[in-house]
Amino acid sequence: MIKRKLEAEIRHKLNRSPAIAILGPRQVGKTTLAKNLKAEASDFVYLDMEKPEDQAKLNDAYSYLSSLEHTLVIIDEIQLMPSLFSVLRPLIDANRVAGRFILLGSASPLLVKGVSESLAGRISYTELTPIGLAELPNDISYITAWFRGGFPEALLTADDEDSKEWLSDFIRSYVERDLAILFGVNLSAVTLRNFWSMLAHSNGNLLNAEVFARSLGVSATTVMKYLDFLEGGYMVRRLQPWFVNAKKRLVKSPKTYIRDTGILHRLLNIPSYDSLLGHPVAGSSWEGYVIEQVYQNKPAHLDLFFYRTQAGAECDLVLVEGITPVICIEIKLSNVPAVSKGFLNCIEDLLPKHSYIIVPESETFTTTHGITVTGLNDFLTTLPDFSTNE
Repeated sequence: MIKRKLEAEIRHKLNRSPAIAILGPRQVGKTTLAKNLKAEASDFVYLDMEKPEDQAKLNDAYSYLSSLEHTLVIIDEIQLMPSLFSVLRPLIDANRVAGRFILLGSASPLLVKGVSESLAGRISYTELTPIGLAELPNDISYITAWFRGGFPEALLTADDEDSKEWLSDFIRSYVERDLAILFGVNLSAVTLRNFWSMLAHSNGNLLNAEVFARSLGVSATTVMKYLDFLEGGYMVRRLQPWFVNAKKRLVKSPKTYIRDTGILHRLLNIPSYDSLLGHPVAGSSWEGYVIEQVYQNKPAHLDLFFYRTQAGAECDLVLVEGITPVICIEIKLSNVPAVSKGFLNCIEDLLPKHSYIIVPESETFTTTHGITVTGLNDFLTTLPDFSTNE
């Protein structure tokens, strides 16, 4: 079993917060992680909101949970019973001790209907992502992780065929059942599947809701609603543009990425790693993979953006602290990259502290332009140390 990097952080939060919420997509390992955490508790109760018998225990949630004030309570898929959030608030206030509740959710709290009560100051949120490069066991290469993605059942299978089968089943279940249940809405499975596939084909491109709407035969409003749900279920990332510099004509539409590359490759029916390298999406797939790895390993004070001018200068990733660009990154699939004029123009515009070209594998070196070329793994090991106050 892979030890998740986030486990130490969650244990720390559990020792100081009355409740912690572990959020992330379905099948990413939240329940397994919670069970590892509860193994250290002398007394605990596990409730799964997908099980009718556990839902029945919470018909009078306040009375039931009040009787467990000295017990660690783990509530799985809490978004299926959003009324619990309003019950937890007085329970926590009545007995404010650390480590009372672990809440597991597969949907962004901002999109769950009925979450009317705030647990601000009472709960600590943490996102569990698919298995990242920094968490891989020694017998799994970045090539396998990039092609299969980071969902444990897909990544750790014996061969690529088993991995592809699991991913296909996951996509089918997510489209036909899971997403509608997560958010309590009626969705067209056909439209959702087609939209998700279209997003895969335009992976890493600027979002144009009108183009999607015309292709799907729906309104742009419907497209944005479906995108909200896919993003809220941790399937899609909208990377926002950085546009503090008002003197430049800048692109202000977000770019969209399928967050897990295994799902991306299944949506595109890419059969093998060799086929991926010859596919038009290879570059944007690698770009999205790098962005997710940076997201998983970045310090909390850095936010992710991209930068693009109307003249064509582009920076794939900008890490920003407050309103200060700290790192500009160009992402290349080639291990012998050339420095593009557009990237140099971005550096001149943004004046970051550091500039990088990230490639799959390379000895780290500095170009004549002062740009550091480095492999992804080497970059991730230094990422937690970056700050504008260096």
